[in-house]
Amino acid sequence: MSPSKTASLRDWLASDRPTSRRQAFMGRVYHGCRDFSRNRLAMLGLFIVLGLIGVAIFADLLAPYSAYTGDLRTTRLLPPSWQHWFGTDDQGRDILSRIIIGSRITLMVVILVAVLAAPLGLIVGTVAGYAGGWVDAVLMRITDIFLAFPRLILALAFVAALGPGIQNAVIAIAITSWPPYARMARAETLTIRQTDYIAAVQLLGASPWRIVLGHIMPLCVSSVIVRVTLDMAGIILTAAGLGFLGLGAQPPMPEWGAMIANGRLYVLDQWWVAAAPGAAIFVVSLAFNLLGDGLRDALDPKAAK
Repeated sequence: MSPSKTASLRDWLASDRPTSRRQAFMGRVYHGCRDFSRNRLAMLGLFIVLGLIGVAIFADLLAPYSAYTGDLRTTRLLPPSWQHWFGTDDQGRDILSRIIIGSRITLMVVILVAVLAAPLGLIVGTVAGYAGGWVDAVLMRITDIFLAFPRLILALAFVAALGPGIQNAVIAIAITSWPPYARMARAETLTIRQTDYIAAVQLLGASPWRIVLGHIMPLCVSSVIVRVTLDMAGIILTAAGLGFLGLGAQPPMPEWGAMIANGRLYVLDQWWVAAAPGAAIFVVSLAFNLLGDGLRDALDPKAAK
């Protein structure tokens, strides 16, 4: 593309007087990406998250050894070396390989919880905020019940009822994660439903469901996305906590929390067994927090530019 065409495209995207909905949408995307790219810490978080996704996709190719089998006679509890960068565990398994394969479990938990919890919270919050009255009271009291318990304690109760396993852990974390999204969506809906835009849609005869699904929810999505990204670290820590307590992923799955639990018996002499998965949890959680902060600054229309 020639420089003149590039400049004209930039001017078209940066115009403060868009002539179409497409131009307005593309302009918002352009300004958001530009603001996000200026945040170096957010870009660092994005690169780490993209690296996690890449590692999870190509885990079988990147893992130098098997994540499930080891040699108790020759490779048990070896310290970090050129052959085993992160050392080996009590079963003689390469810890780096287990962390690489375990990134798939972490990413799967994060994605599934976000897919389950965020839409549920968005629907509950927007319906409660728009309907008001007894519908709002009932939905918010249910939300308050879930918010009254610490997330990890409530997740432990659900997993104990459902049984240990990664699938039940995902369900339990999702059940305990939706209330904050509902609260946020309701607060925004209470403001949006008073606007002239919604009044005009009502005068056109749109049904309440159409107003909620087609006009209010899209305006709340950006805030929910930011909150989901910021909650990723909490989701990872909750999943690791369940794995540490033996209620999440079951052996021999290389889940990071379970790996830390396995290494706590050797933390004084063979520190690398627990330190390596702990460092992985720390780096990924920090990356999601940095990414969430950047998205909040880029997507929040009330933020100072």
